Amino acid sequence: MTPAPSTPSRSVPTRLVLGSTSRYRAELLRRLCAEFEQRAPGTDETALADETPSGRALRLAIAKAEAAASGLHDALVIGSDQVAELDGLMLDKPGTSERALAQLTTSSGREVQFHTALCLLDTRDGQRLTHVDHTRVRFRQLSAQEIARYVEREQPLDCAGSFKCEGLGISLFESIDNQDPSALIGLPLIALAKMLRECGMPLP
Repeated sequence: MTPAPSTPSRSVPTRLVLGSTSRYRAELLRRLCAEFEQRAPGTDETALADETPSGRALRLAIAKAEAAASGLHDALVIGSDQVAELDGLMLDKPGTSERALAQLTTSSGREVQFHTALCLLDTRDGQRLTHVDHTRVRFRQLSAQEIARYVEREQPLDCAGSFKCEGLGISLFESIDNQDPSALIGLPLIALAKMLRECGMPLP
């Protein structure tokens, strides 16, 4: 019997691009790859009518990857987005201390879901790989004083859900339920590592 021909391995791309200026996502990506560049996608993040939180996260991850890939022909481009959900309602980045206080007050003692979407776009052939991670976070019963101290100390104004789980925000939780702890910070590294290997990047 003639052996089946082996599938040729893909060449290693010359560039890796993170379609985000987020320092949190950059710190996560450095766990996998030391050399990459960041591009600001400039994507409009306004929610669409009747859009689910998970659907919004995936749409924006794809849009960010496509925007950051503009003009590139030999690169892997990463787009990611995270949407927080409480009882079916989306929790946007607070932007102000007042909104952060309000979000955490509402989340106290309750479960919030975080949908973290990932898109890896290979500009060499247009291939697009996607994944959505779902994380459930249960908050402790938080006093008004605890919430105020937290917001003042960590200023989580640019974070979905108004906390930084990689920092002091972890003290707000009763439990976290997910398959990839890096996803809650903003970039699902387990899924991303698999995608990068599929596109020819050797990891580890």
